[in-house]
Amino acid sequence: MALIKDNYPERFTLGLLTSSGSLGLLFPPSLPLILYGVISGARIDQLFLAGILPGLVMLLLLAGYCVRQGRGVKKTLIVTSKRELVAVLREVAWELPLPIVVLGGIYGGFLVVGEAAAVTALYVLVVEVFIYKDISLSQLPKIMVHSMVLFGGILVVLAASMASTNFLIDQEVPQRLFEWIREYITNKYTFLMVLNIFLLLVGALLDIFSALVLVVPLIVPIAKAYDVDLIHRGIIFLTNLQIGYCTPPVGLNLFLASYRFERPIAELYRATLPFVGLLLLTLLIITYFPLLSLFLVEIFVTG
Repeated sequence: MALIKDNYPERFTLGLLTSSGSLGLLFPPSLPLILYGVISGARIDQLFLAGILPGLVMLLLLAGYCVRQGRGVKKTLIVTSKRELVAVLREVAWELPLPIVVLGGIYGGFLVVGEAAAVTALYVLVVEVFIYKDISLSQLPKIMVHSMVLFGGILVVLAASMASTNFLIDQEVPQRLFEWIREYITNKYTFLMVLNIFLLLVGALLDIFSALVLVVPLIVPIAKAYDVDLIHRGIIFLTNLQIGYCTPPVGLNLFLASYRFERPIAELYRATLPFVGLLLLTLLIITYFPLLSLFLVEIFVTG
C-alpha cells in the first residue's frame, strides 16, 4: 500500500482505510440520505445541505489526527511533472463537471432531485457511449435490463418500507412507544443520548439500508414529539449508522477490509479504535449543536 511504502505504521494505515470508507455518507448525492428523505418525508435537497458541515467537521478531525500521527514519519517526496498533471486532467476532464452540474442544478433551483438524476444518467450515457466509447450501442439493451432489475429491487424495498410505515402509524405504535418512553425520559437532551446509544447498537447489528427501512418509521414520530428537527435527526441517524460500519459484529467496513487486506477482524477493530473515537466525538458535536446541521439549510432554503 502507498501509505506503508511511505513509512506510515501498518496499524495506522489499516485503521485509516477501514474507518474512512464510509465518510461520504453525509455528502450529496448520498443514497442513504435520499432513502432517509423518502421514508421520513424530509426534503432531500435540505438533507444534502444539512450533511455538508457535519461531514466537513468529521473530515477535519480525522485529517488533524492523521497530520499529528504523520509528524514523525519520514515521507518520500514525489515530484509530479506538468506533463503528468496535464495527462491526468485530460483523463478526468469529463468527470469533473458532473458534480458541479448536479449540485449546482439542485441548489440553483434549476433541477429537482429526480430531474438531476435524469440529467446525470443522460450525461454519463453520452460520455461513455460517444466520447470514451467504453460502451457500444449494442450493449445498451443488456445494460438497461440489468438496471431495471436493480431498480425494481429498490422499488420493492421502498414499497415495503412505506407499507410498514403506514401500518405502524395506523396501529399507533410510535405514539405508544413515546408514551412509554416519556415515563422515564422527559428531557430532550437525555432522549438524544439514549437515541444515539440505540442507533449505535442498530448500526452494529444491521446494514444501513435495513436499519433505515425498519427503524426510521419508529424513530421519526418519537423524535418529533421531543421537538427534534426532522433534518437534524436525519443527520444524527446517518452519522450513527456510519459509525456502525466500523463496529462489530456486523461492521461492513471491517469485513471488507479483512477480505481485502487479509487481516483478522479483531486486528482491524483495534486499528480503527482511535478513528471510531473521533467519529463518536463528531457525533456528540452534531447531536448537541443542531445549528451545525441546520445552518446551511436556514441560509439557502428558509433564509
